[in-house]
Amino acid sequence: MQKLYVAMVGLPARGKSTLARRIRDGLMAEDIQARLFNNGDLRRSLMGAESTNPDFYNPNNAAGREAREMICRRNMDLARNWLAEGGEVAILDATNVSRARRRMIESTLTDYPVLFVECVNEDQLLLTACIRRKTTLPEYAAYSEEEALQSFMKRIGYYETIYEPLEDEKFWLCVDSTANRILAERPCEGSPFYPAIREIVVSAWVHCLYLVRHGQTEFNVRGRIGGDPPLTAKGRAQAEALAQHMRQKEIDWVFTSTRLRSHETAAPLLAERPAAHIMAFKEFNEIWAGDCEGMLYSEIREKMPQVTAGRNANKFSYAYPNGESYAMLGERVQRGLRRALFLAGDTPLVIVGHQAINRVLLSLFLRQRSEDVPYIYIPQNQYYHISLTPRRKVFERVAYQDDNR
Repeated sequence: MQKLYVAMVGLPARGKSTLARRIRDGLMAEDIQARLFNNGDLRRSLMGAESTNPDFYNPNNAAGREAREMICRRNMDLARNWLAEGGEVAILDATNVSRARRRMIESTLTDYPVLFVECVNEDQLLLTACIRRKTTLPEYAAYSEEEALQSFMKRIGYYETIYEPLEDEKFWLCVDSTANRILAERPCEGSPFYPAIREIVVSAWVHCLYLVRHGQTEFNVRGRIGGDPPLTAKGRAQAEALAQHMRQKEIDWVFTSTRLRSHETAAPLLAERPAAHIMAFKEFNEIWAGDCEGMLYSEIREKMPQVTAGRNANKFSYAYPNGESYAMLGERVQRGLRRALFLAGDTPLVIVGHQAINRVLLSLFLRQRSEDVPYIYIPQNQYYHISLTPRRKVFERVAYQDDNR
């Protein structure tokens, strides 16, 4: 019976563990027995705080090098024994950045093929955020945030000195882990699991996303476009109602736009979750109305009838003068969504967006016809709950407040 080892490859904070979990979960959803073997977990259990010191990862530190080699070999033994006992795909989750380490893995695990999966991430914003998140792990509990950051950056620096991308290995995939894209591969032909792994790698997973529109603003009441207005009293009540409704729900990440109304809507949610992560992405800013920013729709009809006529003729493709169209939003909104999903990993997240932005976000999941996107209903007293994985398909709109309140 053909089985498979999958060995992750890549520098720290590149999304290896998230992708390793997705490979495991995706295979298990297909009734394929898969298990993770994480070098970091084994290191922490065997060596504790001693292995948090960045010099433990210095290639010139003989004791540290021997300890890391021992951990790698022990995890390989565990993986090999598990396959011998009936497992089908053993996933080795570690950096494995040097060719010497990978040659050792290939020469040791000769009973079944080894597929290397390299994670690449060149998005500097995401790298910075991921590295800061690593400093909140329990192993850095004794460090200040700045000390933890310096320590982890020094650890990454040591790995960078020995990092060699995949090239000579027998079977491998190189993946842009932020875009779910295969950059290059040397296929593991003949493996019954390889086609499933390729599909998992290129699929966008959404474990639990709450897509919220900001609460009511004075501009909403008066029919003004864009701007940066605060919430009205009703809008603040909507924000409080949302927080009350979600009080028992697990939320680890909250993403907003850079606009005040988005921040004010998120504030009650965050007030009850001091441990939650918060990030503002300009990618989630409302459609830019250019010369029409802050104008009333009635003013536009009267003073700029050509704008009204152009939007009525093709609301998706028409751009406001010196502004944006729905068609132009696609790239930046997709970039924001990729960043949010990458940072949140498999944990629940909230995006507090705007009407046009949420329409575009929903269209990515609904595969809506482009001409229909500007007409997707985005109420201010309801949110969309989305969960899309191999085991779970949920897409629902949920009310959290009576619209008359």
